[in-house]
Amino acid sequence: MFILKRQDVEISSVQHPKKDQQIPILSYQGQTFRLISVFDAQKAEEARAFWRDLTDNRGKACVLLEEPDRYSVWGKVRLEQLGHDDHSTDGASPLFIQGCLLLLQAVYFDVEDLLGAKQAKSFQQDIGKIFQKWKFPQTETPEMLQSLLKDDLLNSLQLPNWQEHHLYTLLEELHRLGKSYFGNDSFAEGVEEILQDMSGGDRTQFISWLGQSPFGKLWT
Repeated sequence: MFILKRQDVEISSVQHPKKDQQIPILSYQGQTFRLISVFDAQKAEEARAFWRDLTDNRGKACVLLEEPDRYSVWGKVRLEQLGHDDHSTDGASPLFIQGCLLLLQAVYFDVEDLLGAKQAKSFQQDIGKIFQKWKFPQTETPEMLQSLLKDDLLNSLQLPNWQEHHLYTLLEELHRLGKSYFGNDSFAEGVEEILQDMSGGDRTQFISWLGQSPFGKLWT
């Protein structure tokens, strides 16, 4: 739809009508857009490819915002719609949240097993900073973070209510973090083995989603 610069738009946030969270909103020429995904400055081509896929292949009304330190993709929304169409515009599928958290736990346990408790604690602090930086809901306390890293996710009824842009950010940042700890990306191999405790149908569905996500190729 549009490629815009920061000076072209106004960015604010609104309170979600049903949840205790703020939603980033971009305003441009009387239209409003909500955040879908964020890319680092060096990921310009991936950001443009993701934006083109949404606009050209999926028929979404989206804008690509170019800033000096990042790129972000925003999808058109009417403010009065917020909270009324949670499945299509709000929370990501619990299955996809579960799958991404299983990847997070796998990397965390690899750090703990191979590098020791001190590095595991450092990893926990680093992932906490990522959650804080990108404003992940339900990660605000040390107890919440511990739960995401260590609880049995397959039997949990308390998965966080994240949007897909949170999952994309987690996939990118977790891969970057894992590579910094291990010095290579071998930790990202064997995704099917990591997800072996999921049912076959759930695992197939998650891997299909992962392969189509902006950072799926880092993991598949």
